[in-house]
Amino acid sequence: MQKLYSLLAVLFFLGSAASAQTYSIVIKGGHLIDPKNNINAVMDVAITDGKIVQVARTIDAKQAKQVVDAKGLYVTPGLIDIHGHVFAGTEPDHYLSNGLVAVSPDGFTFRVGVTTIVDAGGAGWKSFETFKTNVILPSKTRVLAFLNIVGEGMRGGRFEQDTTDMDPKMAAKVALENRNDVVGFKVAHFQGPSWAPVDHAVEAGKLASMPVMIDFGGNTPPLPLNDLFLKHLRSGDIYTHAYTLLEGNVRETIVDEATKTVKPFVWEARKKGIVFDVGYGGASFNFSQAMPAVKSGFYPTTISTDLHTGSMNGSMKDILSIMSKFLVMGMDLPSVIKASTWTPAQVINRENLGHLSVGAIADVAILSLRNGTFGFYDKTGYKLTGKQKLECEMTIKGGRVVYDLNGIANPISTR
Repeated sequence: MQKLYSLLAVLFFLGSAASAQTYSIVIKGGHLIDPKNNINAVMDVAITDGKIVQVARTIDAKQAKQVVDAKGLYVTPGLIDIHGHVFAGTEPDHYLSNGLVAVSPDGFTFRVGVTTIVDAGGAGWKSFETFKTNVILPSKTRVLAFLNIVGEGMRGGRFEQDTTDMDPKMAAKVALENRNDVVGFKVAHFQGPSWAPVDHAVEAGKLASMPVMIDFGGNTPPLPLNDLFLKHLRSGDIYTHAYTLLEGNVRETIVDEATKTVKPFVWEARKKGIVFDVGYGGASFNFSQAMPAVKSGFYPTTISTDLHTGSMNGSMKDILSIMSKFLVMGMDLPSVIKASTWTPAQVINRENLGHLSVGAIADVAILSLRNGTFGFYDKTGYKLTGKQKLECEMTIKGGRVVYDLNGIANPISTR
């Protein structure tokens, strides 16, 4: 009987030890790029209970319930798209606020490595509860929001021109009541010489201690960007559509089209802490602006899509296409990854995201850098030809495989 007890004790100990050493997932042999932790090397990553539990040169795959073969691939934090439009709905006259032009997030995020997307102003304080109920809560993607300073949200037309519906106190109140979901405030599409929309949004930002994102709209003559950056915005506020050239001289550009140089006050704004976001969109990106900027070292602070049905079917495509364009223009891969992961996490004050530190949420993108001949064009038809293009092989959200392009997980997740 004593021998039986001893044998059972040994088996219990071995079983407990094996259980304690078992990982949910081990990602083997991938080239890890983790900008927060300054890692740019071949490393293994282990995940348990939705968290990163080990990052090392070699981790025993036998200790894992699921092994991902990432040899020849890049392993990065899950991508963070801080400018999308995912307040999809059924209202035909609501544009990007419970309307038909916004898209359902889960269909367009995981397949390109995005684990977090921020809806940029679709909902205002009046419509936020609908957005939260219909999109934020049921989505597998982590969905956050810049709350539109317009109470009705991004309904287009006259709604976005109504300065009487721009209530900083109500916007701040709803943001603070939903601080887990709201990351800041948005101004968009206002046409005219008034600074009221910007100033109302900044007031809301001050009340809630959150940043604002500015789509600067338009006016003839254009309102001066120098004043926007240096007189109206604060450090940490975001200027989206940074590389756009609009027809009709309605919005000033950051690059002087004649000299192809970044304007001096733009460099000053960057030193001040203004965030320059790509916000590619359907009509908000020009190579004539981006190429000279990148050549001079004026890289985007954050890379984002301005995702909606128009942009994804135009020259934008998806976040990996944009990242690939910046590679073609001369940004190095670690800088591109940083502008798509750790930096946007800092910009939206979600520093628990965007990195693969031990203890961090296990949001992971596994990317290939395909070799070939690829065409990258903008809204004007200007085209660059590149030899490399990023593609998503796998996305892991909260420690679970949610997208696997070529079945590189063993066993393959079928749920």
